[in-house]
Amino acid sequence: MVLDLLLIALAITVDPLPIMAFVLVVSSARGVWKGLAFILAWLACLVVVIAAVLAFTDGQPPPPRSPPGIAGLAAKLVIGVGLVFYGLHRRRLMKAGTAPTGSATPLGPDVQGGPSDDAASRVDSSSVWAAAGLAVLVQPWGLVAAGVTTVLEADTSHTSTYVALFGFCFLASASLLAAELYIVFAPEVAHDRLMRLRGWLERHQQQAIVVICLVVGLLLTGRSIYQLTA
Repeated sequence: MVLDLLLIALAITVDPLPIMAFVLVVSSARGVWKGLAFILAWLACLVVVIAAVLAFTDGQPPPPRSPPGIAGLAAKLVIGVGLVFYGLHRRRLMKAGTAPTGSATPLGPDVQGGPSDDAASRVDSSSVWAAAGLAVLVQPWGLVAAGVTTVLEADTSHTSTYVALFGFCFLASASLLAAELYIVFAPEVAHDRLMRLRGWLERHQQQAIVVICLVVGLLLTGRSIYQLTA
């Protein structure tokens, strides 16, 4: 469970779509406070989902061959296969030069266009609450769902489980925390560099979506098939 959680958290933290949205938020007027609201809402989503799963399982993993255990593995398999097929579909569209933008993906809402003056002005005029709502919107719910199927295996009678869950939340937010600290301690330099990072991510987001979907999808598919047949 620990390795799966950490790999999924790593996929979440390198997902370019939330990073691109967050960079625009922290680079706007009152960006530090908006960034903090974004991170708190982001973490709240992860904590609420994990708490709901633990409440459902009562902190104990279902027996391996029980109906709940098989249902959890089947859900993991479906999510894994779905991510693989979506990654292959996205790769085919990218090769054909017709990769969609502005649509929903398992990694969050796709991003269309660059950091235009119009987009920047909208973020500048937005509130702290709007930044928090944006964090919920751009959360990569497909990867979070993958994490949920793994948290089903959590056994809260062991301290290591809490460490793993804390590590999942921290690692899944690491890129956002790094950008927030950068803008706090070096605002002038950070603004320019983060905007350049956002531009680079825009140029490579399609490739990143394909790689993340395929890697996580194959991991979940392989692990669930092994556990179902072992």
